[in-house]
Amino acid sequence: MKHNYLFLLFIFLNSCQYIDKQIPSEKDLLQKELKAINWKEVDEYPSFADCEKIDNKEQRQKCFFQYLTELIQQKLSVDTLSMLYPELDTIEVKVTIFPNAKMKFEPQFPKDSVAYDTIKIDSILHARLVNFPKVNPAIKRGIPVKTQFILPVIIKME
Repeated sequence: MKHNYLFLLFIFLNSCQYIDKQIPSEKDLLQKELKAINWKEVDEYPSFADCEKIDNKEQRQKCFFQYLTELIQQKLSVDTLSMLYPELDTIEVKVTIFPNAKMKFEPQFPKDSVAYDTIKIDSILHARLVNFPKVNPAIKRGIPVKTQFILPVIIKME
């Protein structure tokens, strides 16, 4: 019986070293988690209702960009952009989708662009690029987030 008590005492004394381990602070855990998050990518890309049916993440992303590009091209094809600027065949548009599902469009011009009236093109874009279908914002860790991307839009269709 003495041996059993000695054995239990020996186990108890050895196990104390496991109890004495340091518990990481909240700050350390937070910093570790923040470093682990990839801030350059979202968990789910923005999407339109038509693209929601697709299960594959890459296919849903492709559907969104294709659908958005086609909508922008349709809205701009009825305008005078191609008549005013016949040499302009593609325009880059910076698209911002906010967490509240609002969209903002900004044309992107080369820094040395003097061939175009950038103010006029900007006003045409703002006038035409309205009344889009509801867009679901991007999701990061279960929270809607703001996303931005530059979309090349073909103005001249030949």
